[in-house]
Amino acid sequence: MPTSIPNSETTTVVQDEHPIYRPAGYTEGQELTNPRSHDENQPDISFPFITTDINRGGLTNEYRGVAKEGFVPADQALRPIPTHVSDVPQALRDPEKAAQLRDMKLVTWLPDDPEDPRNWSNLYRWYLTGVCAMSVVAVAFASAVVTGDFTDIQDEFQVGEVVVALSVSLMVCGFGIGPLAWSPLSELIGRRWLWIVPNLIYVIFNIPCAVATNIQTLLICRFFAGIFASAPLTLAGGTISDIWDNNERGFAIALFAAAPYGGPVLGPIVGGFVGENIGWRWIIWVNMIFAGVIAIFCCTIPETFAPVLLKRRAARLRKETGNPNITTEQELFKRPLSDIVIETLIRPFQMLVTEPILLLMSMYIALIYGLLYAFFFSFPVVFAEEYKFDDGHTGLTFCSVLIGLAIALFVTPQVEKNYQKRAAAKGGKADPEDRLVGMMIGCWFVPISLFIFGWTSPPVVMPGGGNWVGPVSSGIPFGFGMVIIYFSANAYLIDAFPGYVASALAAKTVIRSGSGAAMPLFIEAMYHNLGNGWAASVWGFISLAMIPIPFLFYRYGKAIRARSKRAVA
Repeated sequence: MPTSIPNSETTTVVQDEHPIYRPAGYTEGQELTNPRSHDENQPDISFPFITTDINRGGLTNEYRGVAKEGFVPADQALRPIPTHVSDVPQALRDPEKAAQLRDMKLVTWLPDDPEDPRNWSNLYRWYLTGVCAMSVVAVAFASAVVTGDFTDIQDEFQVGEVVVALSVSLMVCGFGIGPLAWSPLSELIGRRWLWIVPNLIYVIFNIPCAVATNIQTLLICRFFAGIFASAPLTLAGGTISDIWDNNERGFAIALFAAAPYGGPVLGPIVGGFVGENIGWRWIIWVNMIFAGVIAIFCCTIPETFAPVLLKRRAARLRKETGNPNITTEQELFKRPLSDIVIETLIRPFQMLVTEPILLLMSMYIALIYGLLYAFFFSFPVVFAEEYKFDDGHTGLTFCSVLIGLAIALFVTPQVEKNYQKRAAAKGGKADPEDRLVGMMIGCWFVPISLFIFGWTSPPVVMPGGGNWVGPVSSGIPFGFGMVIIYFSANAYLIDAFPGYVASALAAKTVIRSGSGAAMPLFIEAMYHNLGNGWAASVWGFISLAMIPIPFLFYRYGKAIRARSKRAVA
């Protein structure tokens, strides 16, 4: 693509606290405008961070804004990464290079553009949101469904409980590894094919799991199933962000926040009854049927990723007009493969070491996610061993977690409304720390749930009558707290690192999956050795120790961000 064009001079004006670079002779009306639902101050989750060299080009609102002519001059659209060390993008520092951008036209959406996913009908967008949420539920369900009948797997393959627990741990490991590939691929080829192909491969990997003649086959195939099943976990949040603008997506994002936690809870409920009545292999077959149905619905998801849609439009316009200067920022500042590898595999871990906000928030999310998987092994210790419940009724005890999750679904939109009010009170631009209000509410419920579970279980409260109500009820505050904490912590990370969202979320996902994978390997032994009360209390005290984190960041987060090279100014 030619970039050598006549020289020109640029001037700088300030608008919405971001420098906008405009060429000499600039005419009003050429700039990007925004739909009423779009808040320019919030990070664009649909920006192709991994595959765009933002160090050279900076950020742009090209993919979210609209322009009357359908394009905007490149030198007007670029702005610095919003950190306290923000500087003029490299492409605009050299007057000669800046002049070359003057005639480069970045393709944008038109007003009321029918191809813009945000302009699709509400009914259709809610359908897509429902498919995204259910796809996450389905793969999260698969991770825990085998816990419904561990005993028969142990007996058939003559292995111990830790080895069988690997069937959960290895799949969750796959959840952490898969996104490292799916994230950059989705930016290069779009979301649609990644909704289809990995899902179908995941469905196929259920077959060797169901017919496995040895434990090795089961474990290896569960691991690869996790890698391909992680595609919806990677794509769902982005797809929801594609079709709902940032001031519209409150309840949609609440569904997405609840799905990875609600899915595993459904697993033991279904797996317990299926395994008890028709055997553990049918647990896998039922999971395959569920996954297959969801995969069919996923095939109906169209391409929603704005950079890919606009890239296609730019290619069409270049062909129709013969103008090679029509492009997108992703094409103009294409990141080399070596940088993509660094962005995907190295930078997330660099940020964990150098960014205390990311490290502590990721640890908090990891604790909550790990405790959820710990419940899948501690509930059977209490209800199957102490109360003598069968597998089916042990699975039903997880309904209490679903109740707490349902309550959280009603509360999270209110948390979002509170954030919008805070933003309005600050002139439309809230601080990232305003996202922590939900965490400051939800953080108390997790230790409360653990202490209830530990000290209303045998031997403190012996089985008999309705004494099972105590430990069962502990799932309600836990389900509520984990969703509220995740919703707020995830939003805080996005707002705190708007120029490095992909790396921050990748780091969080790896840490979270590692915790979820580790818990099943020792939690049962922990309850047997320490007893129900003290085993639960250990995690309760760890959760109590985590409570100051949101409060400290709410108070000192701004000062910590000021010392960071990557956090927002």
